[in-house]
Amino acid sequence: MARDLLGRVVRHRTAEGAVAVRLSEVEAYAGQADPGSHAFRGRTPRTAVMFGPPGHAYVYFSYGMHWCVNLVCGPEGTASAVLLRAGEVVEGLELARSRRPAARRDVDLARGPARLTQALAVTGALDGADVCGSGELRLEAGEPVADEAVAWGPRVGVAGAGAPTPWRARLVNDPTVSAYRVGGRRSPRAKT
Repeated sequence: MARDLLGRVVRHRTAEGAVAVRLSEVEAYAGQADPGSHAFRGRTPRTAVMFGPPGHAYVYFSYGMHWCVNLVCGPEGTASAVLLRAGEVVEGLELARSRRPAARRDVDLARGPARLTQALAVTGALDGADVCGSGELRLEAGEPVADEAVAWGPRVGVAGAGAPTPWRARLVNDPTVSAYRVGGRRSPRAKT
């Protein structure tokens, strides 16, 4: 499913207007079989959406600072999801700029999972939203992406078992793709 999401468009319509983002980077998570997944330890009130039917948004608050959005993609009862990591704002540029005033360039508006949700105004209120329907948050066809335009690699910031698994898919040379960061604890700097 991760590969299929590249080039698709996520649109969120609010009272302010609509912002649409063409996806350039995503990461797959294999639920209870994946130590990097929130569902690894089983179903909880927080992860219940990931165990539900595919095509729904799993929205969570990360590090007590920002929202992230995943799309549930496994069969009902089996948790799996794809994190939406980055994309290009293709509609509602002025509105996205007003939501992300710290962005220096337009390619930075949705460059990273927290920035993407800020540009789209996605919050926990959308947890469980059916993105395949006609609701305010929805996934649209976008433009197909050729296989040679896709690169695979390890997920960003994921440490431990499963960390090197190439489940991060991104568009090659796309300026909206976020910077890669190795997972795990940082080693202390040597004092000089």
